[in-house]
Amino acid sequence: MSRTIFAANWKMHKTAADTAAFLDAFLPKVAALPQHVEIIIAPPFLSVPSAWPALRNTRVRLGAQTMHWELEGAFTGEISAPMLREFGVSHVILGHSERRAHANETDETVRLKVRTALEQGITPIVAVGETQDQRKAGITQEHVVGQTRAALHQLSTGDLGRVILAYEPIWAIGTGQNCAPEEAQRVMAAIRGCLEGLNETPILYGGSMNAQNVAGYVAQPDINGGLVGGASLDPEGFANLIASATT
Repeated sequence: MSRTIFAANWKMHKTAADTAAFLDAFLPKVAALPQHVEIIIAPPFLSVPSAWPALRNTRVRLGAQTMHWELEGAFTGEISAPMLREFGVSHVILGHSERRAHANETDETVRLKVRTALEQGITPIVAVGETQDQRKAGITQEHVVGQTRAALHQLSTGDLGRVILAYEPIWAIGTGQNCAPEEAQRVMAAIRGCLEGLNETPILYGGSMNAQNVAGYVAQPDINGGLVGGASLDPEGFANLIASATT
């Protein structure tokens, strides 16, 4: 696996004006970053239209933080894949633990969204992860493998190659308590081995990744980059994180 990917998940941060200012500062730094690194930025929905013109002719791809599995209908407040594609969105984060916890997402709705994203030509970034209680109970591997199999159920080998996976231990998200690289590797190797066809599927680590610890993660054989939250909100900081991973 040679791909290295860093995806910025801004969550509920940055207005459209803030997004434009970030990109004005960040994009000039991209030229100095290794060309093989894939970079994705997923701002809030209302910032997608302001990000699209700035990113359209660059190597940085535009992502979204979720979407509905239906293409249209009576789903107040939801966003569809065609709406995202209209503004150049190429990637979408699906099944993030915060969506599962606060928006009642289930393994089944994640599966439906993954299938729709692939059908609509959008690359799904599928997040899985365990709580602190699940880790203490010794069921981390069982839980994340179950989430992975459910999300990717009945996908062809070709479709599995179009997916990006992200392992985000819930207890490490935004807490500063990052999972040790060797432990993250153990879990991510189990994820990669749980379905035939995942050999070439990128798997990202997420959970308090920063410029100081990123090199330890990407040195692991089954970790292909990061799904980055708080450390992606500052343009210089995010560029430094990517640079630190590849030097």
